[in-house]
Amino acid sequence: MPRWEPDARERFVVAALELFTDQGYDETTVAQIAERAGLTRSTFFRHFADKREVLAAGQETLSALLAEGIASAPAGASPFDAVAAGLQNAAAAMTPFNRALGPRVEAAISTSTELQERAVLKRVGMASAMAEALRERGVDDTVAVMAAELGVLSFKVSFEEWTSDGNEADLTDLAAAALQRFQSAMGQLQ
Repeated sequence: MPRWEPDARERFVVAALELFTDQGYDETTVAQIAERAGLTRSTFFRHFADKREVLAAGQETLSALLAEGIASAPAGASPFDAVAAGLQNAAAAMTPFNRALGPRVEAAISTSTELQERAVLKRVGMASAMAEALRERGVDDTVAVMAAELGVLSFKVSFEEWTSDGNEADLTDLAAAALQRFQSAMGQLQ
């Protein structure tokens, strides 16, 4: 077997999810994940700090995509429109691999308090990246934080809908619709 497999990260993620499902997160070791993936422990640690990180794979990329979309929104775009651009940028980058693994990741996360806490931190990181991108556009801090949180919620809801059985809608459309629904709901708070 070649030393550097081109799809090693994906293989580790799939192997870990299979093992987490079969025997539980706490009972799964890095050695088992590496064996199931057909790779070595040292290769695992080149890609991930620990087994928790397997389920957070792509978090930094997702946060960067959201922030880049906000930064690339047209000059003069409202904070809402900038967040919409961030959501569109991130949604467009999601692949069938992301779609297929989404429900399995959520199932694994639901079995462990540690993983649930990590999922919350992931959302905090996404919101932080979005808020910072908005502040860099000159948006007031309070508005930036609120818009970012709305964006994270919109992405979460649309991703769950996108990965649900029988869904045929495109993630970019679902994300835009979710953001619109939340904006409308905010108007009803007054």
